[in-house]
Amino acid sequence: MDIRCDAIAQLSIRGLSAEEDFPDLSGHNNHMARVLTLDLYRELKKRATHRGFTVDHVIQTGVDNPGHPFIMTVGCVAGDEETYEVFKELLDPVIQECHGGYKPSDKHKTDLNPAHLEGGDDLDPNYVLSARVRTRRSVQGFCLPPHCSRGERRSVETLSIEALDALSGDLKGKYYALNNMTDAEQQQLLDDHFLFDKPVSPLLLASGMARDWPDGHLAQLEQDLPGKGGNMKEVFNHFCTGLTKIESLFKENKHAFMWNEHLGYVLTCPSNLGTGLRAGVHVKLPNLSKNAKFEDILKRLRLQKRGTGTRRTLGLELRKNLVELVQMVVDGVKLLVDMEKTLEKGKSIDTMVPTQK
Repeated sequence: MDIRCDAIAQLSIRGLSAEEDFPDLSGHNNHMARVLTLDLYRELKKRATHRGFTVDHVIQTGVDNPGHPFIMTVGCVAGDEETYEVFKELLDPVIQECHGGYKPSDKHKTDLNPAHLEGGDDLDPNYVLSARVRTRRSVQGFCLPPHCSRGERRSVETLSIEALDALSGDLKGKYYALNNMTDAEQQQLLDDHFLFDKPVSPLLLASGMARDWPDGHLAQLEQDLPGKGGNMKEVFNHFCTGLTKIESLFKENKHAFMWNEHLGYVLTCPSNLGTGLRAGVHVKLPNLSKNAKFEDILKRLRLQKRGTGTRRTLGLELRKNLVELVQMVVDGVKLLVDMEKTLEKGKSIDTMVPTQK
């Protein structure tokens, strides 16, 4: 398979030289800009995936969005499953930076057995109000969102509806087609945090993620489980059961999820590779959240603060599997609650701060 020439020839790419086309990245603060040089661009410009995704497609979102001086963004995306191999000289270093030194020779661990999670059913309900786990998956045989056609997107939507309709019991939910919903229905789902609004982020728009909205874009419906509250073990068990069932239904339709032993589950953004997981809780920490050490504590626990300050969501690493990531949330939230209780008593939390940085 000649990935360097065939697709380029088919696309009939002509025109300016690499020197003339090379973007000005002098004021950019993203991982792509740190890696891409003129020499590398010159080489990658000769290539394209068999679906026609080029290096300029890969980097465009990072070119259009320089980033913030104090916030490092990724700056690149994949357009299909082949992208990570065809442009590996650019993407491997980006992946290494995003995932704590993860090397091209490393292999991702997979564990979807909820029995391996320790605790999670003992989080104090007076502080932990709810728990939620979600993930992302890409479907083999189709391009990823930055490069998929309208027809591909509709086909993925059809496959998804068929899989969801086959679920039963407490896994069964209701599917909403975005282009068939009333304004009132959309607003209610947005208010309940069950629906993604139309993407407005410059990072998403520049990568082509919002094309043809809402045609073929699935409504995200996350069904909170009655009585689960902040019981992460029960929520995670339900999540694993549902995800395993949905994956088997896609395989029955001859469309497995994109996966390989190096990258784990393949996704559009290099930062999401591996598990695609987001696990979090809504937790009340009125005293700790005002403490001067709070942000540093979260960083040491590898946790992130989101939303209004009540959600704690774990950042991803290719080195970790699903169970290990959720375990980090459970253990971290337990410590945060213990710190909150200590502060309520007027005591210092200095000795409780994690030593790792």
